[in-house]
Amino acid sequence: MQFKDKCLDLSTPKVMGILNVTPDSFSDGGAFNMLENGMTQTALMLKEGADIIDIGGESTRPGAQDVSVQQELDRVIPVIEAISQRFDTLISIDTSKAQVMTAAVDAGARLINDVRALQETGALEAAVTAKVPVCLMHMQGQPRVMQQNPHYEDVVKEVMAFLQQRISICINAGMAIEQIIVDPGFGFGKSLEHNYQMLANFEVFQQLGVPVLAGMSRKSMIGNLLQRDIGQRLAGNVAVATIAAQKGAQIIRVHDVKETVDAVKVVNIINAYRSSNER
Repeated sequence: MQFKDKCLDLSTPKVMGILNVTPDSFSDGGAFNMLENGMTQTALMLKEGADIIDIGGESTRPGAQDVSVQQELDRVIPVIEAISQRFDTLISIDTSKAQVMTAAVDAGARLINDVRALQETGALEAAVTAKVPVCLMHMQGQPRVMQQNPHYEDVVKEVMAFLQQRISICINAGMAIEQIIVDPGFGFGKSLEHNYQMLANFEVFQQLGVPVLAGMSRKSMIGNLLQRDIGQRLAGNVAVATIAAQKGAQIIRVHDVKETVDAVKVVNIINAYRSSNER
């Protein structure tokens, strides 16, 4: 996939490292919301093998409060500029706001990662104008209330239908299908059962004909199943990342980069031997 001046080979799974520059992130609790701390964490994730750094300035955890456009810009733009200047890496901006998308791409971001799938005012137009790939995610409801009794008749079919609709809308707006990635949205308006139904059937999302991102790192689907606090979910994180990679995920979004990169290497060699045997 082409990201303006950068190209990423998605024939094998790539690892996206999470950099939350927020004071209320569900996982890292604002540990990286200072510029130098963010640079240190970025350097570490790149050393550990991250292919993409995903920068977010607004928490989307359940119950999260809204952040103003200016607040989000103040948080993410200096970090994007600094990473662009110091590191040769692919930068993703995790936002739903049109103004933030535009400013982030101008500052050096090369991927728009939107949990609201470009449904906010002006977001679709901003993404088309930016001419960078986008990741469209499914979410039932909004972050504040999304985990209050989510309901589906068939979660896989309904998420698939939503993503297909958003792909069509983006293409009709002038975006090339080669610029689109999808994310089924683990933990975003889904119960424990819904999340594992999606993971069990993850290969189905490949039918959409675009790369698929899996983001389950440290989420409650792991914590509630294993009865582990956030800091004790590493084994679960690696397990779900490995399953997603085996089932065709092209991008895996994680906090624990080193361990996930190791797991992906194992999946890659298994797939390579499987392919050679099939020939």
